[in-house]
Amino acid sequence: MNSQQPIYTEKARCQDCYKCVRECPVKAIQVVDDSAAVIPERCVYCGTCVNVCPVGAKKVRDDLGRAKRLLKRKARVIVSLAPSFVSEFPGVEPARLIHALRELGFEAVSETALGAEEVSAACAAELERGGPGASLSTACPTVVELVRRYHPEHLPSLNRLLSPLLAHGKLLRRELGEDIGIVFIGPCISKKLEADAHPELLDVVLTFADLRRWLAERAIDPRCETPSESDVFVPGPARDGALYPSDGGMVRGIAHRRNTADVKFMAFSGIHYLQEAMEGLTTQPLSQKLFLELLACEGGCVNGPQAGKTCGTALKWLRVLDYAREPEAAPAPPSLDLSAEASPNPVRETSPEDPEIQAALRRVGKTQPEDELNCGGCGYDSCRHLAAALLDGRAEPNMCVSYMRKLAMNKANALIRSMPAGVVILDENLLVVECNRRFAETLGGDTPMIFDAKPGMEGADLSKLAPEMRGHFARGLESEVDALRKDVRISGRVLRLTVFTVDPGRIVGGIIQDITEPAVQREQVIQRAQEVIRKNVTTVQKIAYLLGENAAETEMILDSLAGSFRSSPSPLGGPPPGEDRRRG
Repeated sequence: MNSQQPIYTEKARCQDCYKCVRECPVKAIQVVDDSAAVIPERCVYCGTCVNVCPVGAKKVRDDLGRAKRLLKRKARVIVSLAPSFVSEFPGVEPARLIHALRELGFEAVSETALGAEEVSAACAAELERGGPGASLSTACPTVVELVRRYHPEHLPSLNRLLSPLLAHGKLLRRELGEDIGIVFIGPCISKKLEADAHPELLDVVLTFADLRRWLAERAIDPRCETPSESDVFVPGPARDGALYPSDGGMVRGIAHRRNTADVKFMAFSGIHYLQEAMEGLTTQPLSQKLFLELLACEGGCVNGPQAGKTCGTALKWLRVLDYAREPEAAPAPPSLDLSAEASPNPVRETSPEDPEIQAALRRVGKTQPEDELNCGGCGYDSCRHLAAALLDGRAEPNMCVSYMRKLAMNKANALIRSMPAGVVILDENLLVVECNRRFAETLGGDTPMIFDAKPGMEGADLSKLAPEMRGHFARGLESEVDALRKDVRISGRVLRLTVFTVDPGRIVGGIIQDITEPAVQREQVIQRAQEVIRKNVTTVQKIAYLLGENAAETEMILDSLAGSFRSSPSPLGGPPPGEDRRRG
């Protein structure tokens, strides 16, 4: 666990479900010892893993303590408030929210949208000066990281400008003094990267979730605050910069400035869509100016990873549109030098040769093309992607669900086959799930031939194979009795039947022994059975644990089979015939 990174894993809570691997758009997850950890060198901090983790093992770095310490250390600390606050706190007047933030100890509150307006002006000027070709926005830090790490070929197309947040930090220090502290509050996790990289412009980043927790600690409800005349945004209110949290908001802000009639504007959101949108831009020459607004979160910043689920995207956008104001007739030109340049930081992707891939596939039991199910249970799109991750050290063989399920079943079948006593597992309809040859031999007649024709005799009807036993197994399905033992006469022989419950009402098992055999031989049978169980059940249970629900029945069968022998106080494996061992 590295809680210094914006996103980290709390190992004790991780349940190796691989959902984060499955959902991560860049596969920045490494599974080690069944724990899924974020790989900082690969992560773009989109926050997807945080939102999809079913047990909350993926954590966002808690910077609330840093913000509180900043308030004690600095005389003047200003809030840079993300424009999506209008969708985060619906129905709360800005003045009431400002008052609540000042109650926490902040001197003043400013709209990050002011920085967005500076970026719009600078971007419009850059487009006006530039020639044909694609221009990519740098407003979203996750997008910048995505290009730096995974698409460095697009770096020349990135705007050479600071993000709206960093532009706002620069603006605030110019207007209010270099000695102020600045705390950003918004829905974004990746902005923590910006604070880490630019401490001269930004001190601390908090999420809306952090703010809600802080307000709750202080018993402050913005809806109930009584604002004063001083509860206004400084140095003044924003206008169209407030559109930035919605798809196309940046485009509208740029289009309001300068002469951009010769520019084609497009807006895309969602990492998967972004990567598709950028395909071919570096290989196909463009004869016109093209500007792409790129936001990592589908629907824009209103759906940021730490935004509240107050309503749907349409209503969030509506609140943003209602709040934003059109610019004045002649928007001001850029007043700040926002020049910046992103440097490449490409992820080192391995390109294993096919023999290496094949070797890795064999580690998960895939020796033929038809074994490659590409089910996605491991979190990867295909078995070959999993193989590459295995070679890269980001994955483990037990992530392959089909392989582990097959391994568990093979172990279970091997255990049942090796039992020196007859063993049969039946479903709720008393149809055979699995049995060994000793079971067929014990029944005699044509049953061994049936077994040889179809090993395991799956689907065979016990009512036809051994009608004398049907009632005992039916009772085992219906009863709360943990195990019952009866002597059954078949063809002049006495068979001792031990019926045990595997899954009440669904699966029942039986051990059949011919007690007409010599006692010494019976003792040897039991001894061998116990030895086989001891050697195999621990391994199978481990496999079943790794698989969870996928191998629950296998685990129950083996555990029940083992218990039927282990708990036996008598030489024949249990109480005398006719006695039952009840639960509890």
